[in-house]
Amino acid sequence: MSLNNTPSADRVHISFFGRRNAGKSSVVNAVTGQNLAIVSDVLGTTTDPVLKAMELLPLGPVVIIDTPGIDDEGELGALRVKKSYQMLNKTDVAVLVVDSAVGLTDEDRQLIARFEKKEIPYIVAYNKSDINPLPVSGDNEMTVSARTGENINALKERLAVMAKPVLSDKHIVSDMLAPADIVVLVIPIDAAAPKGRLILPQQQTIRDILDAHCTAVCTQDTELTSTLAALSGKPKMVITDSQAFARVSKDTPEDIMLTSFSILFANYKGNLRLAVEGVTALDRLKDGDRILISEGCTHHRQCGDIGTQKLPALIRKHTGKAIAFEWTSGTEFPDTLKDYKLIIHCGGCMLNEREMHYRLKCAQDEAVPITNYGTAIAHMTGILRRSLAPFPDIQNILDT
Repeated sequence: MSLNNTPSADRVHISFFGRRNAGKSSVVNAVTGQNLAIVSDVLGTTTDPVLKAMELLPLGPVVIIDTPGIDDEGELGALRVKKSYQMLNKTDVAVLVVDSAVGLTDEDRQLIARFEKKEIPYIVAYNKSDINPLPVSGDNEMTVSARTGENINALKERLAVMAKPVLSDKHIVSDMLAPADIVVLVIPIDAAAPKGRLILPQQQTIRDILDAHCTAVCTQDTELTSTLAALSGKPKMVITDSQAFARVSKDTPEDIMLTSFSILFANYKGNLRLAVEGVTALDRLKDGDRILISEGCTHHRQCGDIGTQKLPALIRKHTGKAIAFEWTSGTEFPDTLKDYKLIIHCGGCMLNEREMHYRLKCAQDEAVPITNYGTAIAHMTGILRRSLAPFPDIQNILDT
């Protein structure tokens, strides 16, 4: 995929870490060939993570992340260091930039230990080698100079090799289709819908259908019946926004597969099995139990928002219990989950695979059930089995 059609969540995320004034931002600029990061001799110039989607040859579409120094000081400095460590959760490949004149410090070694614990492939780049040549021996060490460009191309080549296992040829829905199939996409346009555009999961699904040489027909839930009647052939599948599941299920004949964008993306991100296993926790909730509703993106909440209004209302109706809800969005995710009886996550279209898996593992480690919007809504509307028809192996979980 090229720069123009690869969403950030599907790109390899390469993060640059290091102490203040190790030349980290200078190395980022040298690798990208852009003035992506502000460079200065002043300690702590990089105060927040800087993320940039770009094309990095010979690898291809990537997200480059420049992080604050891991040795920052003071109250604000501690917050900056925390932000740097948070970037580990979305890092596919890490570069630790070290000042050749200083060598590895305790902070550097602690960061390497974190790389290894999280199984993040990494390379240690000893910068300023033109001033302070330093012999290196490890397979994951090399010398570079951001000022002269020494070994910068070699670093890019190494990153490309390290990133290859991260790349995958996964599909949202196209692997379930045959050329010339018709897929109907149900996209409600209400107060919560963005003006003048489709949201990312809808865009990606349409593109994936077209890549399979199939036809995507878009309609609203209010026009689904007339749309199906107008088609000359039976569609292979109907894919709906989760909030319209109940109505769409009623209006879609039983001999047509039905699922949701959220369920498709749960499968795409690798968490559908966990979502189906965790959804039954909805039936065991008691008064006062706490549910975390987490979204991977940040957006302005409007009247009728699915995460803050529609989903909580549906859960209260389904359970008949006084449930307490909490919400997180974007990169925010609690350090501990033990106080929650259930986590309901969005489809994760804005999160890369590593960050999504990090959140899933946090839930598993603390034995907290986790599900997603589409699975939860399908369960509460009594159509979960039907909505899992495209995934018979996952559907079988309902029989165990």
